[in-house]
Amino acid sequence: MVSTLRPGDTIGILGGGQLGRMIAQAASRMGLKCHIYCPDEISPAFEVSATKTIAAYDDEQALTEFAENVSVVTYEFENVPGETARILEQLVPVRPGPHALKVSQDRLIEKTFLSQEAATQVAPFIKVDTQAELETALAELGGQGVLKTRRFGYDGKGQIMIRTPEDAENAMEQLNNQPAILEGIVPFEKEISVIVARSLDGTVKCYDPSDNYHKNQILKTSTVPADIPEGTAQQAVDMATRIATALGYIGVMGVELFVVKTDGNTELVVNEIAPRVHNSGHWTEDACPVSQFEQHVRAIAGWPLGSPARGYNVIMENLIGDDVNTWASTLLEPNAHLTLYGKGQAREGRKMGHVNRLSPLC
Repeated sequence: MVSTLRPGDTIGILGGGQLGRMIAQAASRMGLKCHIYCPDEISPAFEVSATKTIAAYDDEQALTEFAENVSVVTYEFENVPGETARILEQLVPVRPGPHALKVSQDRLIEKTFLSQEAATQVAPFIKVDTQAELETALAELGGQGVLKTRRFGYDGKGQIMIRTPEDAENAMEQLNNQPAILEGIVPFEKEISVIVARSLDGTVKCYDPSDNYHKNQILKTSTVPADIPEGTAQQAVDMATRIATALGYIGVMGVELFVVKTDGNTELVVNEIAPRVHNSGHWTEDACPVSQFEQHVRAIAGWPLGSPARGYNVIMENLIGDDVNTWASTLLEPNAHLTLYGKGQAREGRKMGHVNRLSPLC
């Protein structure tokens, strides 16, 4: 199998959403082609890729043909079926590797990895499979917690906040009795994230942490620089570096952390990891010489990582649902950079694009 790509080679991307689209655009600038594999016939990434395959993720014949026509495979979302990654790994390099998928797809495995192998601080957590186990876990955590399905949760989905005994009633039934974990409630001041990249040779580079603000449990803005002490920012970068190294990761990853202030001290608690380019890193497109998308392409291609240095302060705003209708007025803003994802219908909660608003470094 080829370790290092050459211009003209083809990257296979599992998933055809906006992240796949932006990876393909970055690859094209560097003379690389992309082949998008996605079951959705109207995927926005298809518009900017050289080739596409419309097939199910469990279609072994289609996966085999896909692998035969690409030099490396990556993915734009973390819920790629494990069997899909296993089939492809036998035929072509998969970067990031299936181990990163396995860890990130199951919250119990993820929290265990983060606290033990990566030696980072996480919220207390307890495995919960039944309503009876939930009651026992709540007793251990002081009667409160966040009940989360172990798999397939994002943007607040698959979660129930439990603060009272009434909140706990039939909670497992509300989650369709899926395997879950109960996490202790973290009294955090805010969430930050770090975009970290690790190359084939083990080099790690991190972008500056961002302050993240959520609206209706969906990321609304990411602001850089984050309003945190310099030592806390370095601690966040160090934690992201440990996580990427412990995973043997290749590519770009998002690491979300809670900022907790106790008795005048600032501590960081890792919330979760996303083994892909990340929504909170879209600011890098316009504020850095090398965006997270180009950085990801460089890493999976076996090329040297670029500089993550920041040339501007920036506020990234997600355009969610009808927010996209502000596109015309945004174009009139002198320091605003608009990116639209080519999606047809602006549904509630759907990410339609983003705006990076730049200002000079202080």
